[in-house]
Amino acid sequence: MTHELKTIIQHFEARQEKSVLATVVALDGSSYRRPGVRMLIFENGDMIGAVSGGCVEKEVLRQAQSVFTTGVSRVMVYDGRYRLGCEGILYILLEPFQPDHSFLTEFWKTIEQRKPFHIRSFFQKEQSDNSAYHSVFQFDESVFPVSQQVESSKELSIFEQEMYPCFQLVIIGAEHDAVQLCKYAALTGWEVSVVANPREEKTKKDFPGIHKLILVEPEMFAYTLDNQTAVVIMTHSFVKDLQFVMALKEEKGAYIGLLGPFKRREKLFDELLERFPDISEDFLEQIHGPAGIDIGAETPQEIAISILSEILSVVNNKEPQLLKDKMGKIHS
Repeated sequence: MTHELKTIIQHFEARQEKSVLATVVALDGSSYRRPGVRMLIFENGDMIGAVSGGCVEKEVLRQAQSVFTTGVSRVMVYDGRYRLGCEGILYILLEPFQPDHSFLTEFWKTIEQRKPFHIRSFFQKEQSDNSAYHSVFQFDESVFPVSQQVESSKELSIFEQEMYPCFQLVIIGAEHDAVQLCKYAALTGWEVSVVANPREEKTKKDFPGIHKLILVEPEMFAYTLDNQTAVVIMTHSFVKDLQFVMALKEEKGAYIGLLGPFKRREKLFDELLERFPDISEDFLEQIHGPAGIDIGAETPQEIAISILSEILSVVNNKEPQLLKDKMGKIHS
């Protein structure tokens, strides 16, 4: 959800216009999205993001007009049990969105430093207007309200949310399949860095949706991984793949994938163990090769979907299965 919030902040900064922030703060039953999802509404009706699959947004826009007029926050209740598409009751906080310069500075510093942060929203679980309804962001020890005019929030319910650094994908390799993986990962909302050899003369324009291009020789490569970082090594060169794996041998990330068949992975492991016999088993176990889930992928685009699907399943600790075979809730 952090990447969606980034988009909201970016649009607000670009326009600097009167706006209302909508946050799903509670849910009874099931819905397309869960509490914590947000969207931004501008006074002319433009909307950034969504809080559902599309069945709620028009009502959010309609009820946001009251907040624009009065400046008083509102909790709207949307009962989807009697409407198409939704089966639960959504409680959505609508509040004036007026972040000041210090808020925005701290937000982007936190994003750049890949630190987690917290958001707390104060509300009542009923259709109502109340100037005490509001949200605050906490970056380390600093607390910032999203609006500068809020009253005491005693005796209100609190929705708390920890926001993690944006999930990032590091693609090592710059061939056509890397371009497709970059494009699809960016559409997912991930921050994508592509590692390419300087001699390949690649630019950011070659990779739609890229966040960062890293031009470096394999022997000079160094990258610090965290639990919100996945790596896919796809240089199409065994020697280069081995060099990059060696460079990451002390790192622990969310996922490391290797392109190529099983035999190639085993050959790479043999070479790695021969050079570093004391290498950690934990490191080897986080390597997935061949990267991807068996969905019959053939084209670079299909292979990208296969790899992204495996990363999601590993990060979310889910065994891939057809949803029609899953009993109970889809989201668990």
